[in-house]
Amino acid sequence: MRNAWRVAAFDVAPPLAAVAALVYIGVALAWPLWWVATCSVLCVLIVQGVVVNVVLARRDGVTLGTDDDGPGLRLAVVAVATAAVVAGVAVGYFRWTVPDGALHDDSTEVVGIATSIAEASATFTPQNPTASIDRAAAMMSADSAEALKSQFATVAEQLTSRGVSAQASTISAGVEAIGPGAASVAVILRGTQNAPGKPPENAILALRVQLTKHDGRWLVDDLSPIHSR
Repeated sequence: MRNAWRVAAFDVAPPLAAVAALVYIGVALAWPLWWVATCSVLCVLIVQGVVVNVVLARRDGVTLGTDDDGPGLRLAVVAVATAAVVAGVAVGYFRWTVPDGALHDDSTEVVGIATSIAEASATFTPQNPTASIDRAAAMMSADSAEALKSQFATVAEQLTSRGVSAQASTISAGVEAIGPGAASVAVILRGTQNAPGKPPENAILALRVQLTKHDGRWLVDDLSPIHSR
């Protein structure tokens, strides 16, 4: 029973764990050519070691795991297998877990920015006609902010003269596309417009918000309506 345990622990588990770790690293790295070559060589060496161990077991009746005179060699085999597993875990963490976490954080951030700027762009009060557009401009790149302010100036003057106010709230928002430095978010709003002497007018607005990352900060480059086809 003792020998069976040692065979499983030192003769079977380490080579299997090492090969599995090498293959896992290859999957995580998407099998670049250099790793295909490296993994192939290392796997051949592992298989050769297993074959030698089997031959010695048939000839001498002992294996690496059951040889009482080879504790140092057993320790080295376990250390190498452990190093391979640790390397596999590290590669998987930095190739998958870290980017997935960053993508999730970026998605949450761009949706929050998009909803805020969409609501600000569709909100207006005659008492402070530039308040909402100033909030929107603060979330935009410099050129886009200036363009938005210039476009809004004429509209703000007309709405102020008529005493019209508008308020918008987000119904739904979602990421259409996102990458390391650019993103597109669709936002659906419910807008309510109030004018003196008239009942409130409700409308559903759909906007597309284009964002890019500048020095680690997401900024809006474009805000445009989504037209139904």
